[in-house]
Amino acid sequence: MGGSDGILGNRDIERSRATIASTSTRRRKWLKRRETWLVVLGVILHAVYMLSIFDIYFKTPIVHGMDPVTPRFNAPAKRLVLLVADGLRADKFFEPDSEGNYRAPFLRSIIKGKGRWGVSHARPPTESRPGHVALIAGFYEDPSAVTKGWKANPVEFDSVFNQSRHTFAFGSPDIVPIFCSAVPHSTWNTYPHEYEDFATDASFLDEWSFDQFQSLLNRSNEDSKLKELLLQDNLVIFLHLLGCDSNGHAHRPFSSIYLNNVKVVDSIAERVYHMVEDHFKDNRTAYIFTADHGMSDKGSHGDGHPSNTDTPLVAWGAGVKNPKPISGTNHSHCNFRFVDEHMHDAPTPVEWGLNEIERVDVNQADIAPLMSTLVGLPCPVNSVGSLPLDYINMIEMEEIEAVVSNTKQVLNQFLRKSYIKQLNSLYFKPFKQLANYSAVLDQIEHLISFRNYEAAMKLSENLRSLALQGLHYFQTYDWLMLMTIITLGYIGWMIYLFLHVLQSYTSLPGNISRKEQAARQRSYTGKINLCGCLFMGALSILLFLEHSPPLYHAYTTMTVFLWTRIINEYWSIRALWIYLRGRKFNYIIKLVATSAVALFILELLVNSFTDRKLYTWCFLIVGAIASLYLLKSIPWRSGIPIFVCIACWFLSIFTLMPAQIPDNNQLVIASGAMIILIGLVARWLDLHAEGNKFWLSISNHGVKRPKFPMLFHLQALLVGLSSVMVSLSTSHRTEKQELLALHQLINWSIAGFSMVLPLFSANGLLSRLTSIFLGFAPPFLLLSIGYEAVFYGAFALVLMAWILFENTVLYLSKVKKPSSSTKIVEDHLTLDHDTRCLQLSDVRIPLIFMVLFNVAFFGTGNFASIASFEISSVYRFITVFSPFLMAALLVFKLFIPFLLVICAFSSITKLHQIPRLGCYFLVISFSDVMTIHFFFLVRNTGSWMEIGNSISHFGIVSAQVVFILLLFALTNVYTKDIQCNSALESSQKAM
Repeated sequence: MGGSDGILGNRDIERSRATIASTSTRRRKWLKRRETWLVVLGVILHAVYMLSIFDIYFKTPIVHGMDPVTPRFNAPAKRLVLLVADGLRADKFFEPDSEGNYRAPFLRSIIKGKGRWGVSHARPPTESRPGHVALIAGFYEDPSAVTKGWKANPVEFDSVFNQSRHTFAFGSPDIVPIFCSAVPHSTWNTYPHEYEDFATDASFLDEWSFDQFQSLLNRSNEDSKLKELLLQDNLVIFLHLLGCDSNGHAHRPFSSIYLNNVKVVDSIAERVYHMVEDHFKDNRTAYIFTADHGMSDKGSHGDGHPSNTDTPLVAWGAGVKNPKPISGTNHSHCNFRFVDEHMHDAPTPVEWGLNEIERVDVNQADIAPLMSTLVGLPCPVNSVGSLPLDYINMIEMEEIEAVVSNTKQVLNQFLRKSYIKQLNSLYFKPFKQLANYSAVLDQIEHLISFRNYEAAMKLSENLRSLALQGLHYFQTYDWLMLMTIITLGYIGWMIYLFLHVLQSYTSLPGNISRKEQAARQRSYTGKINLCGCLFMGALSILLFLEHSPPLYHAYTTMTVFLWTRIINEYWSIRALWIYLRGRKFNYIIKLVATSAVALFILELLVNSFTDRKLYTWCFLIVGAIASLYLLKSIPWRSGIPIFVCIACWFLSIFTLMPAQIPDNNQLVIASGAMIILIGLVARWLDLHAEGNKFWLSISNHGVKRPKFPMLFHLQALLVGLSSVMVSLSTSHRTEKQELLALHQLINWSIAGFSMVLPLFSANGLLSRLTSIFLGFAPPFLLLSIGYEAVFYGAFALVLMAWILFENTVLYLSKVKKPSSSTKIVEDHLTLDHDTRCLQLSDVRIPLIFMVLFNVAFFGTGNFASIASFEISSVYRFITVFSPFLMAALLVFKLFIPFLLVICAFSSITKLHQIPRLGCYFLVISFSDVMTIHFFFLVRNTGSWMEIGNSISHFGIVSAQVVFILLLFALTNVYTKDIQCNSALESSQKAM
């Protein structure tokens, strides 16, 4: 009988186990589907919410439907010559060279003898397209225009070229077609893209533009139709001179090639002037010389640094005032700030030698109405520029008429925006200051008719100022509504993700609540989903009636959907609350303390975006604390405490380095030797760790022999070869001003081949990570120009220190509690058999990962702004201008340290036997705490450098969610078959 019971009992156990196994399989499949859906939702949500800052802060200023305002004055000039030296800094243009000679003698003679001068202040993003749009169309594209970069117009807008009778334009294929391809009354030509080779002196591009114009004038002597066209009025001639920009990128703005290019553009300005005057002989030509943006010391542009926003402006010819001696009483706009936060009447540097001549600074968009007025054209209908009267040489009556035309054109934009918003709003709030605009216009006309020009001018300028304020009012009309929706969406996403981690990867009783409340939950869920759908539908109808953009619907739909899902989890939240209330007070203290530390670290990361030195203090302190902790726990002879301290302190140096990486090829070559040395040490430890129980679990000991025993030697050889190619490629390019095709082929081959080799390495933890480190070293070295190559080795040492620290912590915990080593959660149906539940102490792993992930970015000199990338890094692979391939190489260089971090992170999750996806979701939740912070830090007032950086910061943190996921998928190819011995087994083997 007893035997029968025993047999029956065994059958019951077997049946029970089979049921559990079946349920567990179903639960894992359900979890996989749910997490795939969660990842897709997260990517879409962050992509959509990232776009929200452009709807909130930076909506496009373009509106259509306004008529041009016909000027009521006689044009002082028949034609205008616009010379734009792309990438020319104001200081390099005005200052003398080392011998005391000025680089632009002709234009200086114009400043002193027959024209006006000043600094034109550009607004970020200081890129070629937005800069030329401001110059020629008179408005500032929103900072998202930097993403449109070199494309043709995504939105049609009016420009000085559109309003002209005919435009002649010659220059870059990236700029001229933007403004001329859709203008039927234009004659234009561009050189091939292949001419833009950063390995050469690009000043020949400027000569090409001049030769084209000279050829045009020469042809007119034989072509009667062309001659007749050139003799008409309202003509615009545009020469785009790209040399300074290309040479600045390739050789830096303090190089002899760039500075010589300044002399070239001055020579071209002189030759154009004499050629035009000799050809037309009517003194009816106006000339404007300026630049679209400047150039930073490291050869980039894009942000709001003065070296990028300050550009020279020289105007002369018909309709332009003569030089005026400086006057101490001319401070009518002393409180005025330009768009880049420069004060009006900023002191002129003494070395410019122009202190005795009045300087008239302008905003870059003011140049468009200036050009329109000189040739008697209507201002571009989208222009927000204010006519700079200090440049115009007209009688008082015509001056006021020009200002009134400018004012009406700005006012028309305001009226159009007001009309569109009123038409689409169920509840419209008007801009009250301009309720009586028509009466003000009548009063201006009345004052003009009575020749009270001073009062009319003051009233007109005040009306224009109010119109600009009104434009800003309608730009920010939907702010409050959108910010509320987006904030609730981010909070909802974090709560939902946190609940998922608790239910799927911890031992907290989320599943208990489902068992107890299953029937009630289903009924409750149905009602909540119905209410959520109805609310979502009501909001969509409301937005549809207001003709809101499609993204507004996406923002509200996602936010309502997330909060509907959260309310559906009411019983899980209730069970969690009951569970926490039942725990001891010590546990609550531990939970609060962990949350506080996590929040402190996240705020440290937020602040590190503006102060990289925080990482230096962080690694100095962490290195000391971690080594002291290890010294108390394990013998110092193991070498781990000292190694952890030295590695952290070594890495702390790099965030003190200048963000602008100085060229140092010798350092890059030496870094190759350092990387090989690190690889040799790691290889020796991997093969000789039998006697060290703290190293044994991550070593190759006990793992089957690798298929390719010579793989390490091949990888070390490729690292050495890449160091040699760094020297050969750079020296040949510098001497011959070209990238040799053979060097280019070898560099691409080394970089590609080396990244495949780690897949064939042994699958022990240290073996595989060493192979990955050596595999990505060649492309990183070939993309390096200075100290960032040393950073690569130092960073790998810290990652190794992190792995050793975690391995030691794991060993100590299992020695103290041996039973825990075999205690893999039995009742948790969603985890794999070799994976344990997440515990509160595991929060440190995603937090350390986030710190190292950010250090991977900031340690290489990047400082989270638009202009933080060094374009000369790609010159060993490509020199011919190709923006997308160059950008891809720069991003790839940025991703290599990220790949190392994620490989180390994946190894640690295998070492601790914790779910990697659970940790990934925790990383995303923590990142979104930072994202919300940066969302509120985005600015559209104050310094434009701060504005540009605030957008970059928000974009970088938002994008982390997406590219961390992509990098997880990519690194999984390298890390999926890594094998780890458990710490306890390793210690027993060692004993």
